[in-house]
Formats: sequence, structure tokens, C-alpha cells
Amino acid sequence: MGACDTPRKRPEDWLESAENVEKKRGRFKVFLGYAPGVGKTFSMLSEGIRRQGRGEDVVIGIVETHGRIGTSEVAAKIETVPRREIDYKGTLFSEMDVDAILARQPQVALIDELAHTNVEGSRFQKRYEDVFALLDAGIDVVTTVNIQHVESITPRVQSLTGITVRETVPDWVLDRADEIVISDLTPEALATRMRRGDIYPMERVERALSNFFRRGNLIALREMALQRVTRAVDRTLDDYVKRKQLGGHWTVAEKVAVCISASPAARDLIARGARLSQGMDAEFYVLHLDTERDREPEAARALDDNLQFARNLGATIVRLKGSSVASATAEFAQQNRITQVLFGRSALTGIKKYLYFLAIQQFAAAAPHTDLHIITQKSQ
Repeated sequence: MGACDTPRKRPEDWLESAENVEKKRGRFKVFLGYAPGVGKTFSMLSEGIRRQGRGEDVVIGIVETHGRIGTSEVAAKIETVPRREIDYKGTLFSEMDVDAILARQPQVALIDELAHTNVEGSRFQKRYEDVFALLDAGIDVVTTVNIQHVESITPRVQSLTGITVRETVPDWVLDRADEIVISDLTPEALATRMRRGDIYPMERVERALSNFFRRGNLIALREMALQRVTRAVDRTLDDYVKRKQLGGHWTVAEKVAVCISASPAARDLIARGARLSQGMDAEFYVLHLDTERDREPEAARALDDNLQFARNLGATIVRLKGSSVASATAEFAQQNRITQVLFGRSALTGIKKYLYFLAIQQFAAAAPHTDLHIITQKSQ
């Protein structure tokens, strides 16, 4: 069957079908690495051996051993579904046979190199589409991918290493994973493996070590992979917290929120929040409670300028609703597990000073697990 014979699903279609709890779907597990040779494929095969030992029906959909003896020896212990040969412009290509796996109906399929692009004439264009077809059929899938192939990270990797990444996986594919596990190895240990010839043939070692496998590159790539796994862990925790209705103290990643007004002084507050979020590698939010005053032309222009400034610094803008800044901000902080909130304070006197500190007190009482920063601003 040609690729054109099967209508391709949009990302929204995959995500919508993922939310259909009435249909039994397979579980999706990803071994994520930061470079070739860190052990993703070996970890995937080892998982297959363990699950096979527990009595589960496990098959290899496709594994790329790259001539590594240890990987080949482990792969030989698991049944492999034969690949499909496809003639493309007079050349035979060997691809995973997704239809044969569906016909075989195993409990678990091991599928290497998630970012792979299938040759023309395959049922689907991308391997991750093959994976979703298996998941839809109730088959568990264990797969592998390197961080440089994640679509949003690819430009950073290319800028860092100077190497073009031609195959990518959309971020939403990893967001669909039930579990992401990092296959980790220190850059020093990876370089040692490289010099032993465990990753590439010896004639390619020195060139690799002086290009993609430079120590600085590996450190940066490893950090990107760790950050991606942290994001996945926190997303899983988010789902758990919401399901179990747990408190705001259940958190992993830092999240910074800045509460602003239409005042020009808000820019300093936004910049302070941006620096804090960058230093903590945190998600960054800028919050504003809409009021009648914001509809006045001058205030509306000032607010729009502030929000655009925030967007330029990478903030997610949230327009709050309600009658109280303190309660609306506290509710948002609790629901989204914000860890740091910044409020501005000008040189108020009299009743305004009393009302300001009353609002701060109300926020602190309503969001006890959020760190509160009071930033002194020039009076406007």
C-alpha cells in the first residue's frame, strides 16, 4: 500500500484519540538519549527481555544494531518480525513492516529510532505514525530517540554543533508518551566507549570526537535531555495532582509568575521575573487582572506595551478574571503549581498602604506553598 493510499492524521487527531479512555490503547514508553552510544537501544532490548521473562509476548519491530556485538546478542533473544522490502526507484529498501506486526498482535513491540522517515511506498511517512497505529491497536510500544531529533530543540542543536539534523519528531509525540526514561552516561564515559570502538569503527573515532562528540557539545546535549525528562516528569505529576486533587506543594519544576498592572514601572518587574526564571530554568508567566481602568485609552496602550514586552522575554501571558488581584492570583498559583510569585510595591501611604498589605496577606494565606517576592518600584 502506498503512502498516498492512507490519509495522514493531523497532530490534533492523534491527541484527540489519545484522550478517548473508552478505547484500550497500548502504553508508550520512550528511551531518550543525548547522543549515539549512550545505551538507548540496549536499554530498550533489556526491557523487552525483562518483560518476556514475565510472560509477556514481545517482538522486535525494528532494531538498528549498527554492528555493535552486545546489542546484536541481546536482540537475538527476542523474536523479530521480518522487515518489508520496498523498491524505490530501482533500489531495495528495508523498512519495518507495521502491517505484519498488527497481524502478529504481540503485547509489546520494540521499535528503534522513532524519528526515522520511511521510504516512499511505506504505509506511513514517519515511524512515529507507525507507532501510533500499533498503540491504537492496543499494542505497547517501547522506542528510542535522541534529543537532537526533538523538533523544538533541533535548531539549538544545529547552532551548537554545526551538524544538520534531517529527521525530527514533533514535540507533541513525546508529550503523548506514558513514560520517558533517560539513557544516561557521562560525557567522559561516552568518550571512553568511543575510543574503544564500541560506538563507531576505529577509523571514524577521532573525527567524531573532534566534531559532534566534543566534550562541550555532549555536556550541552545531556543538559537538554535532562531538562526534557524533567518536563515530562512534572507533566505527569501535574496530571496526578489534578486527578487526586492534591495541594500546591506537590511540584518538581520551578514556575515563576509576575503580577503586573498598566503602570510603566511594570517593565522592571517583568524583567526581574524573566531573570529569575532564566536563572532557575523555570516556566515564566505574566499575570494581569482585567479592570475597568484598563479600558481607558492611555491605560490600554500602556498595558499592551507591557504585555508585548513580556512576550518578547518569553513569558506566557494570562489574563485573570475576578474582583480581587490577591484571590485571582492565588487561585492561578494553586491550580498551576506556581512556585515563585512577584508583586510590585511603590511608596504607598495611608489607606492605600493598608489595602496593599492586606492583599499581600490574603495571597499568602491562600497560596501558602508559593514563595512570595515583594519588589520595590518607583512611585508613579
